[in-house]
Amino acid sequence: MGTIQKAHEECGLSYHRCRWCGTASFRRLLCPVCASSELEPERTTDHGVVVRTAVVHRYTEAARNESLVRFPEGFVFRCQIVGAAPHLVTVGARVRPVSGDEPETGAVVLELCEPPARRDWI
Repeated sequence: MGTIQKAHEECGLSYHRCRWCGTASFRRLLCPVCASSELEPERTTDHGVVVRTAVVHRYTEAARNESLVRFPEGFVFRCQIVGAAPHLVTVGARVRPVSGDEPETGAVVLELCEPPARRDWI
């Protein structure tokens, strides 16, 4: 296994699982299903899938991507996808957490697992 792959597996994404009903959630104080406060921290090592994506221009001069990503553990969250032009992020694309520290803003940043398909026609 290459060092890049190991780095991605180690970085993962922290989330919580409810001790009572088993629901996975991301950045919540209470379980969204049963309202329990007994949440156990866990870490995902699998890839997420983009379920919704949009290119936005608000508050900045440059366009950026905002996407909803679903992880196999069962939670969905809004994040930014980097490593490709905002308009090249598509629904169904596999993504993974960016290795390294989280940005100071606390925003979740993911990157595409595979580069977008090259389009020869423009």
